[in-house]
Amino acid sequence: MKPPFSRFTSFQPSFILITDIMTEWVSHVKFPERVYTVEEVQKARELIEKGYRHRLRVRGSPEFKRQVEEALNLVKTAKHYDFLRTYIKHIVEISGLTQLREAEVAIWANKYTVADPVEAASLFIQKAHQMKDYIEGRLYYDTGETRAVKKRIEFLETLKERSKSRAVKKKCEELLKSWTETTFP
Repeated sequence: MKPPFSRFTSFQPSFILITDIMTEWVSHVKFPERVYTVEEVQKARELIEKGYRHRLRVRGSPEFKRQVEEALNLVKTAKHYDFLRTYIKHIVEISGLTQLREAEVAIWANKYTVADPVEAASLFIQKAHQMKDYIEGRLYYDTGETRAVKKRIEFLETLKERSKSRAVKKKCEELLKSWTETTFP
């Protein structure tokens, strides 16, 4: 493997050069395998502040992967993909309850969670916001859940605006209506 910055041999003052250097540096830095100890959380926070993005991986059956990809395409439509891959490293199929696995920087999801791509996309954004709160040292459960759900609702509004699909817009409207009808604070 070539050492970082090896292709930059002469000084070229430009924004593009600085961007290239940062991209090359970040790609050579290893994100912690898990984010559990104070040191691991601190390292993760520092890397994210410097622009680190995960290469988001999906693990599961072919059908699960297809459904998650459909949801991720909606996340991209709403222009939230970079945010998602900043805070989530893996989306993993499980047979149990869907949950954020903070130490693993992962979302564990079952096949029912990803069956509806709009619902799945909004859940992924909610969990990414919870992971952000965890890494930043804020309360990410209890009242943190309220903040994350508000971000989920904002995502649905953005997706509704940006999507060209009538079916997606209709599903966003249905979900927004159901969120406003609940007694959620």
